[in-house]
Amino acid sequence: MYVHGDNISKKETSVDKYRDEASKRYLAEIRLKYDAWKAANTALQGPSKDIQSGDSEIIAERVRLFNDYKEFIEQQHYAEHFDSRSNLHSSVLEEFIYYLFSDLVKSFSPSALVGKAQAFKDIFFHASNYADMVRKPSTKIEKKDHDFVIGINVHSKMHTSGHSEEEVDVFQIPAVAIECKTYLDKTMLEGSSTSAEQLRHKSPNAMYIVVAEWLKLTENVNLSKYRVNQIYVLRKQKNTDREYRYLEGYQKNPVYPEVVEHLFNSVRHHLTTDWETGTVNGLQRGWLL
Repeated sequence: MYVHGDNISKKETSVDKYRDEASKRYLAEIRLKYDAWKAANTALQGPSKDIQSGDSEIIAERVRLFNDYKEFIEQQHYAEHFDSRSNLHSSVLEEFIYYLFSDLVKSFSPSALVGKAQAFKDIFFHASNYADMVRKPSTKIEKKDHDFVIGINVHSKMHTSGHSEEEVDVFQIPAVAIECKTYLDKTMLEGSSTSAEQLRHKSPNAMYIVVAEWLKLTENVNLSKYRVNQIYVLRKQKNTDREYRYLEGYQKNPVYPEVVEHLFNSVRHHLTTDWETGTVNGLQRGWLL
């Protein structure tokens, strides 16, 4: 759930990295700011599945808190000390997405799946020989890491007829999957499109969304050919490499609350809308899709 907080904790407790005085000092400063950010988001309640008059204000406040914390952690001395491979900066967006949707998901069920997940991708049966096949199912389950998932955990037990040896697993099934990017380029979008297509082969009602802070795509990209449901660029801004963001005169846009609100409302609408499809319902209309 608290992806960014876990990232900080791992750095604080690492035995072979971040043991120098500068790292310790920076991590202590970040820890204080992070704890305040987490506490403020935890204290906020909502929005939930039921539309309320104050939803926009709550989302705007979560965005304000995010902008404030992101500005702090992206100060040049932190950005240069903890590079992109550390995932310190990129994990902030993932945790923000959790704060944004956690109360919505909990209003459906406190046991629902929300946060980073290894979602079910495929299953096949692969015994070493027929004798082994008769004795147990020999299931092989492919899973796919997703930055953020809203869904369910399905607990399964399988055994072959006449044999008691069981194979137990948990299938994480997404209703919504969100990929979080600092910036989105064509290669990343192609990968997300492939992931979205694979996801909907097994979860046809699932929604797949890409959320990025900056955009690194040209006008010569045909967005309609990609299988994602939506792409959000939170800062409404083209990507600029990190070192240029610290030059005098560079104007970095904030994360815009109206973009985040559109994201939230799209997901809430998907989760509260009837998904009933198929040939029976389609035949009543006369069109199937």
